[in-house]
Amino acid sequence: MSVYYGTMTSKGQTTVPAEIRAILNLNPGDRIRYVVRDGEIVMKAKNKRAIDLKGRFHDPERVTISAEEMEDIVGEAIATHVAERS
Repeated sequence: MSVYYGTMTSKGQTTVPAEIRAILNLNPGDRIRYVVRDGEIVMKAKNKRAIDLKGRFHDPERVTISAEEMEDIVGEAIATHVAERS
C-alpha cells in the first residue's frame, strides 16, 4: 500500500499529489468523486463518459442502446441505490 499526503487550504481546497494524478490519469478539468463507505473515503476519477465505452462490450446477440439511454439507466440505478441506503 502506498500513502500520499496533501494539505487543505482554509477554503477546503487541496492539491492532488502528482503520483495520484498519474495513477488516476487526471487532467485539468477532470471531476473527482469521493465515495464514503464504511468509514473510509475512496477517491475516484470521473474522467470517462459512457460514450467512451462504446464497442468495449460488444455482444452481437444483445440489443444495443444509445449512450444517452445507458447514462439514464445508470443514473436511475445510482439514485435507487442511494435511496435504498438512506
